[in-house]
Parts: sequence; C-alpha cells; structure tokens
Amino acid sequence: MLLEHPVLFLAGKGGVGKTTVAAATALANAKAGRRTLLVSTDPAHNLGDLFGVQFTGGAIQRVAPCLDALEIDPDIETERYLATVKDNMRRLIRSTMLEEAERQIDLAGRAPGAAEAAMLERIVAVLLDERAGYERVVFDTAPTGHTVRLLTLPELMGAWVDGLVKRREQRNRERSAWVGGDEAPEDPVFELLHRRRHRLAEARRLLLDAGVCAFVFVLIPEALPIAETRRGIDDLGAHGMNVAGLVVNRLLPETVSEPFFHRRLERERQYLARIDRELSGHPQIRLPLLEHDVDSLQALEILLAHLH
Repeated sequence: MLLEHPVLFLAGKGGVGKTTVAAATALANAKAGRRTLLVSTDPAHNLGDLFGVQFTGGAIQRVAPCLDALEIDPDIETERYLATVKDNMRRLIRSTMLEEAERQIDLAGRAPGAAEAAMLERIVAVLLDERAGYERVVFDTAPTGHTVRLLTLPELMGAWVDGLVKRREQRNRERSAWVGGDEAPEDPVFELLHRRRHRLAEARRLLLDAGVCAFVFVLIPEALPIAETRRGIDDLGAHGMNVAGLVVNRLLPETVSEPFFHRRLERERQYLARIDRELSGHPQIRLPLLEHDVDSLQALEILLAHLH
C-alpha cells in the first residue's frame, strides 16, 4: 500500500503523525534502492528537524542515500509565482502600463487564494517536471481540509482557464475576420493560456490515475481524526481520486496494566472497531505508539520496521 505507487500523498488531521509516516515511507523506498523525493506541502515544516538539515530557498536537498527532500514554502512560491507573472506581463503590455500592472499584481499577491495558486504551481512542477528524476515521490501534506482544496484546484482552475482560452479564441477569430485574413494572428497571451491549460490538465490526469497517484490517510484511534478521515475520503472520492488505504498510528500496547492506560486501551479498541466499520474497504496498516519520539533518522529506522 505504501510502497507500490509512484506518487503517494499522505493526508490526515493535524497532529496524527503524517510527517513521520511520510518520512518513514520515503526512507523505506530509498532503502529498497528506489530514487525517492519526499515533499512537504505543510506550512508547519518538520522535515528539516527530522533529518537534521536546513532547507533554504525552496530547493531540493539530499537527506539520505537515494532520498531527496523538498519543503515547499508558500511565501517563497508566491514570490516566484508573482515574478513569473510579471515577467510574462513585460512581454505582453506597453511599457507605459507596466508600472500600474505590476502594482496590481503585487496587490493580487496578498489576496486570498494567491498562496494556494503558487503552491499548486510548485506541486504541478513536481508532478510534471521533477518527478522524471525519481522512481517514487511521497508528499507530506497539510491537514485534510487544506489538502483537499489544494488538490482539487487543477479541476477548478482548469475550468477557469478553459473559459479564458475560449474567449481568447473568439477574440482572435473576430480579429482575423476584421482584418480579412484566413490565418489566426500570433497571440502570445493565447499561447500562455494554452500552455497553462495543458499543464493543469496533465496534472489532473495524473492525480486521477490510480496507477500513478494514491492517497493514504493517517489517523489515530480517536473520534475527531476518524470523522475528518471519513470526510476527506468522501471529498477525494467525489473528485475521482484514489484512496489506497489507512495508516492507524500510535496504538497502545496490549500489555498495559495501569488502570488509566487500561481504560484508554478499552476506548481505543472501540475506536478501532469503529474504523473497521465506518471505513471498511480500505486496507489498514497499524503502527504502535513508540517509547521514544520519532525525531531523527535513527528513530525513523525503528518506525520503519513496523511499516511492513
């Protein structure tokens, strides 16, 4: 479940252990000799702490043999996204309009949704470009609601760009008819829109391809993570995305004897039965609550032994 898909997204409620499970999954692939890229889309990045490296500038870094990692920083990606938009704008409009156009772009960069659009651009680049250098890509995602919104953006933005392309095509046809030519005029705006539409469509095709991409939900045996996982599975399913299974994390050992932990264990068993009942049809991997924090490469090795 965790090792067979070329692209794997680890999703789930905040605080359930997505980062450690994603890192252990990526490490397992790397130890099997597969060139692997681990990507964090969660603004609360922890990969640097886990692997003992400093990520700078949104660059891919080697963290272990056969294993590279990338922390996608929304601020950096927004700056890059706006710089690309400005660069395109300089080639498309008159110099007398450039200052005002750039001011409007800067204002748009602070608008709601700008960071999500920039993050999407980087994820699309990973899926369509950087992925060519790897056999496996593992995404450590933000909490469920944010991730579902982000990964359904190719569908929403694709429809929006389709509308822009159609209007631009209509404009070009009218322009050709006005000047009396048979050939469509050269239109750099149309070329940009067409290229963007193609990349969004290709990213969406990959996200919907169960042979390439899969989503695995990480949860712990408690009421709120179970409810959020159920909603996340329903939301992704509504958009045609493949949920390959569940990782139920931090299970108490069966040997607990203290009254407090024994009561917790009984409650946990009830939640595990609820997971089996409400989330049936999804394979499960169950991971124990470890004695020590998973905060280093050595600790990941211990967790790794339980993934299989």
